[in-house]
Amino acid sequence: MNTAPRRALVVIDVQNEYFAGGGLPIEHPPVELSLPNIARAMDAARAHGVPVVVVQHSAPAGAPVFDPGSPGWQLHPEVARRARDLLVDKPMASVFSGAGFADWLARERIDTLTIAGYMTHNCDASTIYEAAHRGLKVEWLHDASGSLPYENAAGRASAEEIHRVFGVVFHSNFAAVASTQQWIDALKDRVALPLDNVLLSNRRGRGVL
Repeated sequence: MNTAPRRALVVIDVQNEYFAGGGLPIEHPPVELSLPNIARAMDAARAHGVPVVVVQHSAPAGAPVFDPGSPGWQLHPEVARRARDLLVDKPMASVFSGAGFADWLARERIDTLTIAGYMTHNCDASTIYEAAHRGLKVEWLHDASGSLPYENAAGRASAEEIHRVFGVVFHSNFAAVASTQQWIDALKDRVALPLDNVLLSNRRGRGVL
């Protein structure tokens, strides 16, 4: 007999730093796509009785980004105005670094985290990996999250490359990757989203399947 997932939607760091005028503007997918999907996911979670966790990153006072109390640190109004069940302030990339988050999951008997928000390759990824290592099932909404480009001594990667590659890796082992609409449909049907595996992902990548 199939048991419906006990989900929590975790909305990570939808703060003004990631939008126009902020220090770390998201490029792919564009926020004009991802932000409405984040809002849709929050509304769908509320309609289906799924608790919503809103996460806010705080850097040390005086930091160039995420300085507590600064305009860039503030939650985007679309997230701030929506109902939530828990607000987590975190000092590091993983949401599990926020005080009380793991204890809240245990009290609520959550077994599946649905991740949305920013950034794909940083706070989303850190949370996804830690959740998987803790034995939780994880889902990631690829059109309700986003990346930005990097260049450093190791090379250069576009926002699209980073977002796409992390999504492929997530789905191979750590998190079921889906669109917001696919996730909403799964909520309605009370089913889990399918996850792939490393072996089959690699065989397809080598063209042997």
